[in-house]
Parts: sequence; C-alpha cells; structure tokens
Amino acid sequence: MAYAVDPEVNLALTAMVDALGDVEAPARDDVKAVRANGDKTFTYLAGIVPPSPNVRTAHFLATADDGAAISLRWYTRNDESPGSAVVYAHGGGMIMGSVDHYHSWVAWYVEQTGIPFLAVEYRLAPEVTGTTPMTDTLAGLCWLMDNASAHGVDPARIAIMGDSAGGGIAAAVAILAREQNIPIARQLLIYPMLDDQAAPQLALAPFATWTYDDNYTGWHALLGDAYGSDDVSPVSAPARLTDHTGLPPAYVEVGDLDLFRDEDIAYARALSRAEVPVEFHLHPGGPHGYDRVAPQSDLARRVFADRIRVLRTL
Repeated sequence: MAYAVDPEVNLALTAMVDALGDVEAPARDDVKAVRANGDKTFTYLAGIVPPSPNVRTAHFLATADDGAAISLRWYTRNDESPGSAVVYAHGGGMIMGSVDHYHSWVAWYVEQTGIPFLAVEYRLAPEVTGTTPMTDTLAGLCWLMDNASAHGVDPARIAIMGDSAGGGIAAAVAILAREQNIPIARQLLIYPMLDDQAAPQLALAPFATWTYDDNYTGWHALLGDAYGSDDVSPVSAPARLTDHTGLPPAYVEVGDLDLFRDEDIAYARALSRAEVPVEFHLHPGGPHGYDRVAPQSDLARRVFADRIRVLRTL
C-alpha cells in the first residue's frame, strides 16, 4: 500500500501553500533562507490556533552556563496552581523559531489543561553550537525548580516537553537532568529531532514538510565539523545515547510521513528496553507538523486528546 497524506491534513497544507505563495526551496546550508521561510510559516501557523482568553503570561530571566540571560515566559490559566508544570522547548530545526512564534500554541495547551507552562527562549544555531540550546533550556528548568514554591509548583511534578527540534532538546534536557540528579516527572517528545547521522532518503521524502536538505542545514549549523562524526555528544543528538536507564517516563509520537519517523521509533524502543515507561504513537498519514498545520482535523484532535490526557496525569 502506498503512502498517502491524511486527506484533511493535505487540504490544510494546500491552504497554507496558497496563503504563503510560492516559496523557493532553500539550498542546503542556507540558514538565512530556511529562517526566512520558517518565519513566514510560523506566523501563518500561529494565526490558525483557537484563542486562549483565560491565559496570562509573565516574563522572567534565567542565567545560562556562560552567563547569558535566557528569556522565559510563564503561562497560567486564571492564576490557577494545580501543582504540576511543563517546561516547553519550541521547534525550528535548531536554527529558527521563537517563544513568540509558539505563543498561541503554548497558551492553547494551558487553556485546555490549566497546567502552567514555562517557554524557554533558547539560543539558536549557528550563533551558538554544540549543546548550548540544550543547556539554555536546562537553565529554564532549574529556574523553575528554584522558584517552584513561589509559583505554586511541586518540583516533583515538572515535565519537559517540546516538538521537532524542541522535542530533541527536551530529550537532551532529560539526559542532563539525570546526570545532575534533577527529577523530571515526564518527557513529552513530539516528533522529536534526535539524530544527526544522515539517513537514507526513504519513499516518504516527497511528503516531507521538513526536508532532508533542511535537516542537514539544521544539524550542520549546530554541530559544524563534528556533524556525523563520532565526536557528537548525546546531549546534542540524543539518538547517540547508549545508556537510557533512569530517564523519566516518556510520551513519544510521530507521523509515518515524517523524516524523523525511524529515529523516533528507535529512541522509544531504546527507552523501553532500558525499562523506562513509554507511550508511543505512530500516526498514519502524518507529515512533520501535521497537528499544527491542521489543528481541526480528526488526526490532530486525536493527537491533542492524547497529549492533554498525559499532561493531566502530572
């Protein structure tokens, strides 16, 4: 049976292309062009999210390992304090995206669950490289741990969550937290970007909304000359991890038309083999970003129901 995009997602992709106009595919390693396209896409996607009228925000700063100030945005619903909280890392292939781009999406999660979220403005490659986006996000987590009581949060009920590059960063923060004995209640990895090692171009390539060239551009910007070598830390690329014991329980999902499909399946399997509790979902007909492109589709509704259910168990 041949691959096919979910019909509702396909309609939404067509509508997005029509709205954005002709977008030329960037050349490999052209970070500037990928960012320009990404800014247009993220702005469009932010505009199709249902409103979240009951969500409030506040702004704080964390301090990174190198002393840099990392901006944090704290989201709450009507100042509720359920005790749990989520640290969120946005997507963008390691090279683009921002808390502003994801503002409406994060607010929507808070509106639906009542759980506070802390969105971290980690620094992007190639302006920073290696493990810096991951340690920036860890700084946000540590800030929340240190200020938990002031915000009505139980430090034992904090999860790390992210999508795409942010999903990879969330996985990396879970690794860093294990090394530093920082408890994390759960890791929610939404079609995470985990593996810098070049994969064969599969039959799903024609359906890619994040292409093989885009993927190379993102990883090469982050890793530079170390890209694809044995010198890559599993904190930069969690697929490199060999010991998964003691990591927090995981929720992992990916579409079967996503370039990250096989690496995400492998990571979920590795966690499970290490006796880490895992809930894994592979969604037929789902290209990368299926939920954000078509949030009203039946596929997205099923996905959101699963995420919200898991978040409410924190």
